[in-house]
Amino acid sequence: MDTHSENPDLYTHIDEDNIAWLHFDKQNASTNVLSASVLEAFYDELLELVERAPRGLVILSDKSNGFIAGADVNEFTRLENHGQALSTIQRGQEVFDRLASLPFPSVAMIHGFCLGGGLELALACRYRVARDDRGTRLGLPEVRLGIHPGFGGSVRLTPLVGALHAMDLMLSGRTVDGRAAKRMGVIDHAVPERHLKVAARAMILNPPVPHRPGKLQALSNHAWVRPALARLFQHQVGKKARRDHYPAPYALIDIWQRHADNERSMMHAEAESVAELIVGPAAQNLIRVFLLQEQLKALGRQVDFKPRRVHVIGAGIMGGDIAAWCAYRGMQVTLADQSPERIAPAMKRAHALFKRRLKRTRPVQEAMDRLMPDHKGMGVERADVVIEAIFEDADAKRSLYQQLEPRMRDDAVLATNTSSIPLQELRSALSNPARLVGLHFFNPVAKMQLVEIVRDNETDAAVVARAIAFTRAIDRLPLPVSSTPGFLVNRILMPYLLEAVELENEGVPAAEIDRQALEFGMPMGPIELADTVGLDICLHVAENLGQHLGTAVPGRLRDLVNQGRLGRKSGEGFYQYKKGKAVKSGTSKGHHPNPDVSDRMILRMLNEVVTCLHEQVVDKADHLDAGMVYGTGFAPFRGGPLRYIETEGADTLLERLQDLEQRLGSRFKPAPGWETVSGFSDQP
Repeated sequence: MDTHSENPDLYTHIDEDNIAWLHFDKQNASTNVLSASVLEAFYDELLELVERAPRGLVILSDKSNGFIAGADVNEFTRLENHGQALSTIQRGQEVFDRLASLPFPSVAMIHGFCLGGGLELALACRYRVARDDRGTRLGLPEVRLGIHPGFGGSVRLTPLVGALHAMDLMLSGRTVDGRAAKRMGVIDHAVPERHLKVAARAMILNPPVPHRPGKLQALSNHAWVRPALARLFQHQVGKKARRDHYPAPYALIDIWQRHADNERSMMHAEAESVAELIVGPAAQNLIRVFLLQEQLKALGRQVDFKPRRVHVIGAGIMGGDIAAWCAYRGMQVTLADQSPERIAPAMKRAHALFKRRLKRTRPVQEAMDRLMPDHKGMGVERADVVIEAIFEDADAKRSLYQQLEPRMRDDAVLATNTSSIPLQELRSALSNPARLVGLHFFNPVAKMQLVEIVRDNETDAAVVARAIAFTRAIDRLPLPVSSTPGFLVNRILMPYLLEAVELENEGVPAAEIDRQALEFGMPMGPIELADTVGLDICLHVAENLGQHLGTAVPGRLRDLVNQGRLGRKSGEGFYQYKKGKAVKSGTSKGHHPNPDVSDRMILRMLNEVVTCLHEQVVDKADHLDAGMVYGTGFAPFRGGPLRYIETEGADTLLERLQDLEQRLGSRFKPAPGWETVSGFSDQP
């Protein structure tokens, strides 16, 4: 028997055992999300089920990719004030309270992703079963949006699994697979797909006692223990996020410490806290960053190109790690270099990546089987995508393309991973110059989500589209950029790094420079970042940009490279390194922070941002913000550099830039475009 609600996004089927199967299937969408209308339809469906009194309820998804991804984030941007936000959140709590109070057993049958509000819905069920495979991911990642669970997630998870497991998931925003969730107690069973419905049905026909945490986990929520644990949680969060930049995790810790003894009190505090956070600047900017990410993800959806085979030339750090990542994402990969000995270190790094990510022996071996050392370059003819990742020398790259092109399929993508050389300097060796495109990955490849898709007026649009589709196929964010020197990310980042070098040369302690950058919200200080990238690489990129854009290269940088002080990889750069960590001396007691330090670095970066916007290095202004957040880690809570300019006021920043120009010289000369930069955003 089927019943259909007036809302087409969900429906219920009642089988011969009188078990109700409630299906989520949001129309005209590839993913289930909990919009306000879906929540209302769900509430109505629950009221009707109470009247019909089935033996039990199983909630499942008809989407192949997952259960429920969470709340509809687009609706967060339309909340105008605390009162409106509070009303919305409390309504969500009421819906899930209705689910939790059903007079018959309920089961969430989970496959794929079960995130945020989706997991909060599952926690309101009496039982949870999940598919046991790599694709199943459960988590409460709300902190990444500047909030914390608001539909009762923190209230239900902490007593279910204990504070240590629960707070770890909520404070980190990380996700876990079905097997890990079972070990924690988040779900009751993790089973293969063929047993999923059987397991859900069994929970209804023979309802077991609901899961209870062990004694140690239960003790973690005790009033005597919570103050000490709260201090521990705050310390751990403090290593990664400042309270003034990211208040949400600290608010969650406070709520748990004060209210964990009283479910209703904690539910009320949870709603009040999320309502306050969600209309604040940090959350609104983090929500904006999430939506920017979704924009980039959407770029490859309309392209009918499904790459399976990748050939990478150059088994150095970048080439080897690109090959490893492609194999990790399921591609058949051949990795070429001049000899097997040159490829061996890349294979070793790949094995370490697979062990770290995949953990179990069989998936690790399967990934290694997809990555083939190929010093003779036999994989070129069969490859859908050929990626050149050799050293930054235009002559060497052109010579390689002459050898590759006759052996490649006509429909294969030929891509270069150059970090700074414009395409027009590379394509002259090709009989079909329009086929060359840039795929600029960032180091470390396994962590950096962004890939710049570099093209110019001569690049075939179909090739660009295939490059974008390939980038999405390996779960990376494609950012189309024009082929100007340094492209987007390196071009904007380099003035910031070079100004930090100037400051250090003037006597400002390196640790103080880095401290002020961290205070602004950057994930790593510029001095340590330069050391991490490698001072020789920074010098090469700076010289290349200097040649094309007239950027001055500090003599201090060149001197360090000439001394062999290349940064972390040589054990010494601006800092000395012990066991891979920078040794930073504290500032002297008589030191007074220079108020110009942060301004000088950030304003040189913003000046280049305005130049890139003016020169249309990206198609859309929003793409510039996305590129800087995902390519450099630019203070996500500020929403990107253009959003920061809008927040601070372009006129105010321009005045500060002009003052620096008068005092320090032409490198601070305002770029064309400052007068029009306000009101840049492509979306509200």
